[in-house]
Amino acid sequence: MRLPVGRGPASAMLVEALSGVPGRLSFDAVEGWRTDESVDVAAIGDEDLQLFLFVCYELHYRGWDGVDERWEWEPSLLAVRAVAEHRFESALRRVVGPVPAVEADDVPSTLGTLVADDDGPSIAAELHRRGDLERFREFVAQRSVYHLKEADPHSWGIPRLDGPAKAALVEIQMDEYGRGQLPRMHAELFRDTMRWLGLDTGYHAYVDSVPAVTLAANNLISLFGLHRRWRGALLGHLAAFEMTSSLPNRRYGDALRRLGGPPEATRFYDEHVVADAVHEQIAAYDLCGSFAAAEPARAADVLFGAACCLTLDRLVAEHVLTSWAQQRSSLRLPIALGH
Repeated sequence: MRLPVGRGPASAMLVEALSGVPGRLSFDAVEGWRTDESVDVAAIGDEDLQLFLFVCYELHYRGWDGVDERWEWEPSLLAVRAVAEHRFESALRRVVGPVPAVEADDVPSTLGTLVADDDGPSIAAELHRRGDLERFREFVAQRSVYHLKEADPHSWGIPRLDGPAKAALVEIQMDEYGRGQLPRMHAELFRDTMRWLGLDTGYHAYVDSVPAVTLAANNLISLFGLHRRWRGALLGHLAAFEMTSSLPNRRYGDALRRLGGPPEATRFYDEHVVADAVHEQIAAYDLCGSFAAAEPARAADVLFGAACCLTLDRLVAEHVLTSWAQQRSSLRLPIALGH
């Protein structure tokens, strides 16, 4: 996977540095992030900041072509990344707002209320009503940044848990990984959808095309997964994701069938209609409920993670639907077809 093109001084500095031998990085390009305390929600849509974080985080997954793997733990890079993460976290807290205190026993029901009260716009409803193949391709390209490594960010939680919560997370993740059968892995099912649409199925093929808010939605899970202190938020994020998945995926599948999609193209969405209906209960009660019971001091973190998931999903949907309403692409660059 080739390094993306920088979108500002910090990400350009990082991309250039990663092309060389691991060594000390300076703070020059991110000095403004470190000194500016007036962080607002605009940081979530900051192209430079979000690409910087995405490139850093990918070093902990599959890496980048031609990049020395020793960069993953280069102390100076981690120090600069911490500055970017602080800015991202501050923006998240501002846009999400305060999370109310909650008793451990009330975590599952509070998650249900949080999800039920979410009234964000729906890309699924738009595609279901009047989406065409061009818009569906664009949507799939946006989602490919997540779905081609679908379960991996949440899997960071497995070694950080114990007892019933760990068992529940493993149960959910086993389905995501096709219970060890390659053709059933959800990332592979998504590739089948991409192939039918004529899209490039390469891992992160569309990173250069997607906007900052899409990168932010992906960076959020890596932020929670890579920091043990955010393990509760990681579980809350997964719960919110599973609890809001079944109906949209039914609409995506039906929309693609309306556009002529064969069973192999819709199987990814059809699989999630069934799987996520089961995962919803496991995630709310067996996963988050058990975790809160074991670590009641972190119950609020679970709700924060869920609120972040819903908020960033809303921001992505607003960006996409506003772009379409204005008869323009939601992507930064055209997507390549014919693969």
